[in-house]
Amino acid sequence: MEQQKEKTTIVLFSGDLDKAIAAFIIANGAAAYEHDVTIFCTFWGLNALRKDESVLVKKNWLEKAFGWMMPRGANKLGLSKLNMLGMGPQMIKHVMKKHNALSLPQLIELAQEQGVKLVACTMTQELLGLKDEELIDGVEFAGVAAYLGDANQAKINLFI
Repeated sequence: MEQQKEKTTIVLFSGDLDKAIAAFIIANGAAAYEHDVTIFCTFWGLNALRKDESVLVKKNWLEKAFGWMMPRGANKLGLSKLNMLGMGPQMIKHVMKKHNALSLPQLIELAQEQGVKLVACTMTQELLGLKDEELIDGVEFAGVAAYLGDANQAKINLFI
């Protein structure tokens, strides 16, 4: 008889570098323990899934304004504390590299390699004017009902 895999879900609400790193470290750890893992990215957490480069898509002025104000991609996220005009993230990245820790983009790539399901909240995308093409490859698109379906079956549910 085949044993059912444990399930872990994470809501990534924050667009802070330190919190996104924590979410992906936990996700990768759970995946290494053979859990089915879902990271549901909503509101500012969607910025971790944005492509680094600008993507030409049709937007109205408000959507353009949101796109311009929000960080574009995992490399541009600020810290929740001690951001210090952008020096904080650079210091954290330096310390992580010195200790051979994976960067956030590397953690995201590893998560995808391990089969972690990355889900972009479609309602938030609509509210903030983020188009599918602006997000990294391999992201799934769904609403809160899909997340709740995953969370209902999960033993571990985190909100970061």
